[in-house]
Amino acid sequence: MNVITRSFAATLLAIAATSAHAAAPHVDAAARATVQGDYVTTAEGVRLYYKDWGPKDGPVVTFSHGWPLNSDSWEAQMLFLAERGYRVVAHDRRGHGRSSQPWDGNDMDHYADDLAAVIDALDLHDVTVVGFSTGGGEVARYIGRHCTARVKKAVLVAAVPPIMVRTADNPRGLPMDVFDGLRKASLENRSKLYLDIASGPFFGFNRPGAKPDAGLVQSFWAQGMQAGHKNTYDSIAAFSATDFRGDLAKFDVPTLVIHGGEDQIVPVDTSARASAALVKGARLIVYPDGPHGIADTHKDRLNQDLLDFLRE
Repeated sequence: MNVITRSFAATLLAIAATSAHAAAPHVDAAARATVQGDYVTTAEGVRLYYKDWGPKDGPVVTFSHGWPLNSDSWEAQMLFLAERGYRVVAHDRRGHGRSSQPWDGNDMDHYADDLAAVIDALDLHDVTVVGFSTGGGEVARYIGRHCTARVKKAVLVAAVPPIMVRTADNPRGLPMDVFDGLRKASLENRSKLYLDIASGPFFGFNRPGAKPDAGLVQSFWAQGMQAGHKNTYDSIAAFSATDFRGDLAKFDVPTLVIHGGEDQIVPVDTSARASAALVKGARLIVYPDGPHGIADTHKDRLNQDLLDFLRE
């Protein structure tokens, strides 16, 4: 690892790790967001594509997606719940999918404020906020910055909190070299990186006896390539180095944590188990053979677990 890359990575880590304390909640900015067709436009002019399925008077569930995907990655859960009377809303994170690709602001504070912009612009209340992987960090930071006035319940699915990277006070985290490797691979050939992730650890297709599903691999790749290069590169620091422990301490709504026991991307012991321990009253469900991409590989079980939690 050369000195320049290491220095840059360390700078990203410092910025992301302290972002929880960098600014007060931007409630006013979220309230100034506007709806224009299938887009919510934030106060700073970022256009966020969103889907709004199901009956408009149904109980509301929002979905925040993972890296480098978009809201399409939630379609199995959204269709399932919409058919059962729920209003399901999901947006493409800034820099991903069909949303704007701003040069700056590819960090968890902005991700959380964008989620707030969608919720406020659509005037959603009593929302169950669901986040997968990076989206779980987005949900945690949303509650940390905007509290739970509009939130009824929370669900973290294969989520990155409390903090992924190894630090002095997080010795069980993943070494920085893991994330430096992602950055390096992204710069060299991000198309190949996405194919390698999808055909390997994301869905567990690298496990002995596993049968890769070409459709899932292609869908992951297509969503990744639709995202902005700079945005997905910056997002690596956002999901790996942001410290969500302070955000989790602010959770005061029923919370469900779901994770795969065989997750090779976000290890269950340092993420889900740790998060469940930090959120008062949180319930943890582990799918023993589940990889990271359980929204697809275990969609029937996940759909039912979500429905059961919503009905409680």
